[in-house]
Amino acid sequence: MRIPRHRRLAAACRLSLLMLVVTQLSAAAVGAATLSGRVVDPDGRPVGGVRVIVADAFGTRADRSTAADGRFEITALAAGTYELRVVADGFTADPMRVTLAANDTRDVPLQMRLAAIAESIVVSAAQIDVPLSRAPDSVTVVTAVELQARQSETVADALRFVPGLAVVRQGKRGALTSLFPRGGGSNYTLVLVDGVRVNSFGGGYDFGHLALANVERIEIVRGPQSALFGSDGIGGVVQIVTRRGGAPRVDGLIEGGSQGTMRTAVNTSGSRGAWRWGAGFERARSDGYTGIAPASGEVVTNDDDRLIQFSGSLGWQRPDGPDMLITTRVGRDERGSPGPFGSNPIGAFSGVDRVSRGINNTGQAGLRFSHPWSPRIRQRFEASYMDLSSDFASGFGPSFSGNHRFDGRLQEDLAISPVLGVSVGVESLRERGSSTFVTGANGKPIAIRRSVTGTFGELRYVAVEGLSVTGGVRVEHLTRDALEPDAFGSRPAFPEQTINSFNPKIAVSYVLPTSLTARAPTRLHASAGTGIRPPDAFEIAFTDNPNLKPERIRSLDVGIEQQLAGGVYVVGVTAFLNRYDDLLVTVGASLQNASQYQTDNISNARARGLELSADARLLKSVTVRATYALLDTEILSVDGLDGTAPSPFKVGNPLLRRPHHQGGVTATYSARQLTAFGEVTSRSRTLDVEPNFGSFGGLFSAPGYAVVNIGGGLHLTPQIEVYARVLNLADREYEEALGFPALRRSGIVGLRVATSR
Repeated sequence: MRIPRHRRLAAACRLSLLMLVVTQLSAAAVGAATLSGRVVDPDGRPVGGVRVIVADAFGTRADRSTAADGRFEITALAAGTYELRVVADGFTADPMRVTLAANDTRDVPLQMRLAAIAESIVVSAAQIDVPLSRAPDSVTVVTAVELQARQSETVADALRFVPGLAVVRQGKRGALTSLFPRGGGSNYTLVLVDGVRVNSFGGGYDFGHLALANVERIEIVRGPQSALFGSDGIGGVVQIVTRRGGAPRVDGLIEGGSQGTMRTAVNTSGSRGAWRWGAGFERARSDGYTGIAPASGEVVTNDDDRLIQFSGSLGWQRPDGPDMLITTRVGRDERGSPGPFGSNPIGAFSGVDRVSRGINNTGQAGLRFSHPWSPRIRQRFEASYMDLSSDFASGFGPSFSGNHRFDGRLQEDLAISPVLGVSVGVESLRERGSSTFVTGANGKPIAIRRSVTGTFGELRYVAVEGLSVTGGVRVEHLTRDALEPDAFGSRPAFPEQTINSFNPKIAVSYVLPTSLTARAPTRLHASAGTGIRPPDAFEIAFTDNPNLKPERIRSLDVGIEQQLAGGVYVVGVTAFLNRYDDLLVTVGASLQNASQYQTDNISNARARGLELSADARLLKSVTVRATYALLDTEILSVDGLDGTAPSPFKVGNPLLRRPHHQGGVTATYSARQLTAFGEVTSRSRTLDVEPNFGSFGGLFSAPGYAVVNIGGGLHLTPQIEVYARVLNLADREYEEALGFPALRRSGIVGLRVATSR
C-alpha cells in the first residue's frame, strides 16, 4: 500500500525532531571558550575589515570581521579543536589549528601573505558551508572583486573562465545563453540564487539575463550533485550569493556605449546590531544589431533587449544563536527574436522576423532559519517559492509558458566529534509546468505537476593530517500527477507515476605533508557520484510513453592542485569521466525496433576530458589566470540496437556545441588610481545543427574563434572611478551557435561611485 506524501513528510519530520531530542539529552554541558587575535599583512601591519572564520566538522562555527587595529574576538566556543582561516581578496594565511579547553582563553596571531587564490566560504559543495581550501569537490569561486576588475556584465561572462564549462549565446546581449557542464546538456546545471532554485520545470535555464546586481560571489561546483540537491543537479551547480552585512555601504554605476547600450546598477548592504541587509537594482537595455543580415541582405530591426531586476535580503542573528534570513528577487526582461540571420548552410532562412518578441517575468522568495541548540547540534529550516512566466508573440500568434515551484527543507547538523560531523534531513518540492502547447482533452492548456520528496544524509571527516572525506546519499521519491489525454489522440491518459532514485556521492581531499613537498602545499582530490534530471513538461506532454524515467549520469574525477612560492602561483589539473544513460530521445523509423513508444529512455553518451588552470599574483597589483579544457564526447548506441544512434546522428559523433578545445587567459592590474584588464577566450570548432530546422535540416560544423577584450579605469577620488572597455577588439565575425552572429566590436564607458562609513 502506498503511503500518502504528506504522511511520509510528517514521519520524516518526527524522526528529525526525535534525533534532535535524543542528541540534546546526550550532549554534555561544556564551558564556553574565547578565541581572539590579530591579523597583520605581510609587512606586519594590522589589517581591518578582513574576515576570520572558525571551522570544524560542524562547518563554520564563527565568522568575524577584524576591527581597524586588526583585532578580532570570538566567544562562546565549546571545548574542541578548530581551524582558523582568513578571508581577504588577494591574500591568504596558513590555516591555524587550535585546541580549546572548557573556559579557555586563547590569543593567536595571523599573518597574511599574497595569494593567487583567496580563501572563501562555499555553501554549494556540502550540506554545510565549508572553507574553499577544504572542499573536496572541483569548485571555483568568482568574487565581486574579480567581477569588477573584469567589468563583467552578466553571470555568463564570469563563467567563461571556469574550466570545463562551455557558454553558448545565440546572438548578442540578452540572447538565449546555455551552459554545458563537462559535456553535459544545457539543462544539466542546477542554478541557485541565495539557495533558491530558479531552473524551469525539467532543469532548463537561460543565463542571458542573470544580472550581477549586488552579487558577492559566484560558486561553481562541477560534477553531479544530486546527493546534495536531488533533481536537476545532474552536471553541476551554479550558486549566486548576494552581498549582505558588513559596514554600511552604497555603490552604483552607470555606463553606455555601442548599439544603444545603457546599464544602471545601485547596490547597498550593511548591518546594525543583530540586523543585516543587502539590496541591488539593475536596469539595462541595448538596441542590438541594426545592420544588414548576412543570410538575406535585409535590415535587422528586432534585436533589442531590455532588463530590469531587483534583489534584496534581510537577516537577523544573535551572536552564536539563532540566524534568520529572508531573500527576494524579481525581474522582467524583454527581447526581440529576429531569427538566425547569420550562417545559412542550406538556404533555409526565410527572412528577418520583425514580429517575434519574448517577455519573461521572474519572482522568487526564500526563508532560512537555523538554531544551534547546543555546541554540537544545529537545526535548519528553509522554504522558497519561484515563479517564472513567459509570453511570446510571433507571426503564428501569442503563446505563454509558466513554471512554479515551492520547496521546503528540514535539516539536522550534528558534531559527533571535532573531526566527525553528520547532516540528515528531508526536502519536499512541488512544481508545476504549463504552456500554450501542452493541452488536454478539450484542447485547452493544462499543467503538468510533479512532487519530489528527498531524504538525505551526509557524513564528513576532517583529519588533523590534511585528509577530508565527504560521503552522502539522497533518495528521491518523484511523483508525477495523473495526466489527461490530449485532444489529438497522440497522448493517452497517463496514470500517476512514482519513481524512486538512489544517488550516492563520495569526495576526498588530501593535502600532502609539507615535508614531502618542500613546503609547497600539494592537494589531491577525487570524487564519484550520480545525478538525475527528470523529464521536462514538453517531454512529458508530447509522448505516448507514461513511464518516462529521469536521465542519469555516473561520474568520476581526480585532480591535483599545486601551490608554488607560498601560494603566489597555483596550478591545477583535473581529469573526469562521465557516462550518460537513459537519455530521452524521439523514437523514429531508425529506432522502431528499440521501443514501442514515440519517446523513450534509450539513448546513451559519454564525455571525458582534462581541465587545466593556472593562477598567479604578480606583485600585489597584477593577477593572471589561464584555463584550458580538453573535451572528448561521443554518442553511443541506443539500448538494444548496437551501432545505431538517433537520426541524424551516428555512433561516435560528438555531442552538439561541445568544443574539443577551449581556453582563455585574463590579466588584471589594480593600483591606487589605475585599473586595467585584458582577456582572450577561444574555442575549437563544434558540431551544430542547421539553424532554421534543427537536426531535421542536417548537421554542420561551426567554426572556432578567438576573441579579445580589454578595458581600464581611473579613480578620480577613492570613491569615484571612470572606466571603459572594448569587447571583441579585433571586430571578429563569429558565431557561438551556428546561424546567430555574436557581438562585434563594442565600446562601453562608465562611471562607478562607492560610498561607505
